[in-house]
Amino acid sequence: MVSALLWALIGGTIIGLLGKAVAPGDRDNVPLWLTVICGIGGVLIGDFLYGLAFAGDSSGVDWWRHIWQVVVAAVLVSVAARSTGRAAAPR
Repeated sequence: MVSALLWALIGGTIIGLLGKAVAPGDRDNVPLWLTVICGIGGVLIGDFLYGLAFAGDSSGVDWWRHIWQVVVAAVLVSVAARSTGRAAAPR
């Protein structure tokens, strides 16, 4: 249980930061805790969507699965920035 929580935090932080980096616009105002939550959501939802679209396990690192997770995290970071009112104002 502790191991799963630790991996969720580590994976959520990495995927969340990658999602924040590829999210469109300026998302620097989103706090780290919200980025980690979006990353954890990106890991879970991206993994679920990837499983629906593609079947079977791959040998080695499944890069496409990680790309799906980062894209979902980027969408979640964008939604979080807009819903918290932290999106950058248009210039």
